[in-house]
Amino acid sequence: MARSRHYSPQLDRPLITALYHAAKARRIPMTRLASSLVREGLERIADPTSSETAFVREEPFTPPQPAQK
Repeated sequence: MARSRHYSPQLDRPLITALYHAAKARRIPMTRLASSLVREGLERIADPTSSETAFVREEPFTPPQPAQK
């Protein structure tokens, strides 16, 4: 299989877990949810009229707690 020539960053395991569970809850593919979230985030930081700051600030991530059964 040929290797992709595009950069594909490795996401932190807690982010992957949260993405997986959020996508399952919405019944959509994980890649579609991830693309949507990244697109929205990039639009937010690129919009100069946005109340958001014009740079990405990394904040501590707290993964969602599994639902009690």
